[in-house]
Amino acid sequence: MNTSPIAFLKGHGTENDFVIVPDPDNTLDLPASAVARLCDRRAGIGGDGLLHVVRSAAHPEAKAMAGEAEWFMDYRNGDGSIAEMCGNGVRVFAGYLQRAGLVEDGDLAVATRGGVKKVHLAKGGDITVSMGRALLPEAGVTVSVDGRSWPARNVNMGNPHAVAFVADLDHAGELRSVPPFSPADVYPDGVNIEFVVDRGPGHVAMRVHERGAGETRSCGTGACAVAVAAARRDGADPALTGTPATYTVDLPGGTLVITEYPDGEIEMTGPAVIVAEGVIDPSLLAG
Repeated sequence: MNTSPIAFLKGHGTENDFVIVPDPDNTLDLPASAVARLCDRRAGIGGDGLLHVVRSAAHPEAKAMAGEAEWFMDYRNGDGSIAEMCGNGVRVFAGYLQRAGLVEDGDLAVATRGGVKKVHLAKGGDITVSMGRALLPEAGVTVSVDGRSWPARNVNMGNPHAVAFVADLDHAGELRSVPPFSPADVYPDGVNIEFVVDRGPGHVAMRVHERGAGETRSCGTGACAVAVAAARRDGADPALTGTPATYTVDLPGGTLVITEYPDGEIEMTGPAVIVAEGVIDPSLLAG
């Protein structure tokens, strides 16, 4: 067992927070139980997830991407389970690399289990991530909370979303439990549900119930889904007009700017904040 202190950092992207563990040569054993202990908010460091920073060439799941991307985001959920991708997480991952002097300002490729993601690091500023394309299945649902009901647009960002436009964000209710929706068979594996209000032209605010997590402070794919749904509602389809559509999306944890381009690619721009760094007692990993 490793008995040396292990370096870590803590960071967040619009208050979606992460434990960052630099391990360029992939020498650390990080079983699910250890990750869960690190992410525990009372007995550990605390975080929605863990960003294990590894060189692609040193990780068996990323070796094939090493030619495109030097660094691999080995992302884990707060319960220790492995996940393909996290939009807020990849910004914080890139922000760490920039802070550590491992990458230069400008364009960066990051390997993830969801493929190689393109990132742009502004000098001393926000970070932009290419989030892929949205699919818009025709089948939608009706979402109901406390006697009110709204039609919700079906948007898939690699994960499923139902976007409902409401008059007041308080109408979303407590959002700890899944808001009822029908027909249920539109989302057989569950869904992330966004409630959205207008703040001005090209400017919306949202709350979200994330599948399996309840209400969260920020959801990057959810903000992308909301921007696409708002654009279609407003009669904007970049694929038809040839003009990008940009929306500012306010979340409880901060603000993201989402742009959809004529080729369908969606970019998300927002902050990445490193708040602390230190060392982990190895006994925490051992249990």
